Amino acid sequence: MLSILIVNWNTKDKLNACLSSIRTFPPNESHEVLVVDNHSTDGSAEMVAEDFPNVKLIASDTNSGYAAGNNAAFAQASGDWLLTLNPDTEFEDDSLQMAINELQAKKSYGALGVRQVGPDGEVQNSVRGFPTILGVMGALLKLDKLKPNGVWGSYTLPNFNYKSQGPAPQPMGTFLLFRREALEALGDPSRPFDEDFPIFFNEVDLLKRLDEAGWPCWYTPAAHVLHHHGSSTKQVKKSMIWESHKSLVRYFRKHARGLGRLPIPLVAVASYAGAFVRARGYHAGFRPERNDL
Repeated sequence: MLSILIVNWNTKDKLNACLSSIRTFPPNESHEVLVVDNHSTDGSAEMVAEDFPNVKLIASDTNSGYAAGNNAAFAQASGDWLLTLNPDTEFEDDSLQMAINELQAKKSYGALGVRQVGPDGEVQNSVRGFPTILGVMGALLKLDKLKPNGVWGSYTLPNFNYKSQGPAPQPMGTFLLFRREALEALGDPSRPFDEDFPIFFNEVDLLKRLDEAGWPCWYTPAAHVLHHHGSSTKQVKKSMIWESHKSLVRYFRKHARGLGRLPIPLVAVASYAGAFVRARGYHAGFRPERNDL
């Protein structure tokens, strides 16, 4: 069984198109769709309840973030295959079943990413390596373009071949198909996301932990998804810039080992300075809503 898990915040029209595409191109095997609505104000939850009665709606009275929203969906999901899917995506063919077939065949892999296509038909650069300090520096200083196959390009993977299948360290979380058996190797499969990464880097952290547990990720171009990109985060751009930079620092603090931890303070200063420039000022980043009633 496939469980399709969607976390939504104020993307009513995109969510409608996404759910409609799943209804038009369902997988062959049994499936369920769970939508966690993070306290939208645009009528998203009401639309799901009215137009998609077969979808399991989890309407939250707070916005607790993407990681917590996904954990709420995982806690109620029944599938052996679990797909985290962004609401700004659409299917145009039988890619859902193709993705399941591909991961079923790759028995030593714990997750799968697919080709992501933009509205104009361009293939999006959606696969990166796991962050390292040198890799991130390479991206910031544009050294990844000069030496894409060395440490400077290890994060952005500029030469990744999107036309060929193969291992992929961390595809974008827009579409990630997980094997339940792999999530069980990490502990509780009903709460796989680390909520210390509320918006960004939560899927990077999860894929890193899966990889270290012997369940790497696979990529296939045979299946694809149309991706409109950033529909929720664009609504609060300044806070999301800061949250992205802060989450990168959190990632290094969690995963760096030994001497690799020494540069973290300098990385934090550089990252926050970059956020200040990009956002044109300071912002606290994402703060989960609270309901103390």
